[in-house]
Amino acid sequence: MKHTGWVAATEFVRRPSMVGSAFPATARMVRHMLAPINWSDIRLFVEYGPGSGRFTFAILERLPGDAKLLAVETGEAFVTKLRQTCQDPRLIPVEGSARDVRRHLRDKGLGQADCILSGLPFSMLDKDEAEMIMFETSMALKPNGLIAAYQMRTAIRPLIDRHFTKVRHGFEWWNIPPCHLYWASGLRNVESLNGERLPR
Repeated sequence: MKHTGWVAATEFVRRPSMVGSAFPATARMVRHMLAPINWSDIRLFVEYGPGSGRFTFAILERLPGDAKLLAVETGEAFVTKLRQTCQDPRLIPVEGSARDVRRHLRDKGLGQADCILSGLPFSMLDKDEAEMIMFETSMALKPNGLIAAYQMRTAIRPLIDRHFTKVRHGFEWWNIPPCHLYWASGLRNVESLNGERLPR
């Protein structure tokens, strides 16, 4: 994508708590992050914070022809750029928050996701906001679904452990900044923020 570095830097200055980094992910980190995913089983993929599209286009290269990619982005500039530069009918970019992921899925006539990828900087989010996003993520996934996340810090780990039983951790030095990588599955029957139980 042309000029995405400038878009990323501009959005980082405007909203650092939601963008996380002014630099697009390296090709090496993208490969590392996406390698464990069983792409033949994916029919619906969700990406939080597609930003400049480095992961988005790599996902589309791997995604089956009959699958869909819902890209949830709070930055209007990023959404506009994605729509202008990608005509792939499998890509569905929406402007909004990850905490509303289930509403976005319903609005687009989609079911639960097979995989959700998050680059949101959980260490910079309000505690309640971070908990809500992880709860909504768990509700948006199929029972055998996978969450994959790349993070500068480890603040996301307690949230992942609270909602998932199986967690893999990796680290990628070849990126600015270096990132912790997580792949989690095995949804727990955890309590929601208002004390109700997850219907699983």
